[in-house]
Amino acid sequence: MSYSENEALKQFPEASSWPKFSGSGEYDYMELIDYNDGLFINVPSIPDYWITARLNTSFKGHASIWYPEMKEIHGRRNWPWWKSQIIQNYSNGTWIWQKTRSFENDKYSVDKDPYDWCLRQSKRLKAIDPQMNIQMRNQKLLKQLPGELEHSVKCRWNQNCTLDDIANTLQEIRKSTNIGIFTP
Repeated sequence: MSYSENEALKQFPEASSWPKFSGSGEYDYMELIDYNDGLFINVPSIPDYWITARLNTSFKGHASIWYPEMKEIHGRRNWPWWKSQIIQNYSNGTWIWQKTRSFENDKYSVDKDPYDWCLRQSKRLKAIDPQMNIQMRNQKLLKQLPGELEHSVKCRWNQNCTLDDIANTLQEIRKSTNIGIFTP
């Protein structure tokens, strides 16, 4: 083992801390992909085979059947190949349609926690279009707000704000005004 691999091994997380992927969760495949991609960014000297060797511990449920079958058919492959197979298999048209409907039907209201709502909706948007930029995500989130609240948020943020900025703005408006609260 080379010096750089030895250093990488010290930073390499235990298998028990890796996200698990069942193939039936709403976004669990995206969490696994983001986690593994993050390893390459945070530990640049990490060999690809370290990640692919740990994949078998990350799969559970019906994904634990899919993975060994794919491995038997295709043999050892690198992480980018596995990533594309996971996306291709678990991000199919029906799944994307369901995420789109879930996003469209989950309008923000003041009885919802703004942080949970922003995170949930952001994950749905990422599932629908992984290449979506921050400005487009923010515009789509903005359109999910009721009229007065949409205007109030739009006046307080810029298009390049973070998800936390949006949630903080919603929280601030929720705590300090009656905007969005229906009173008959």
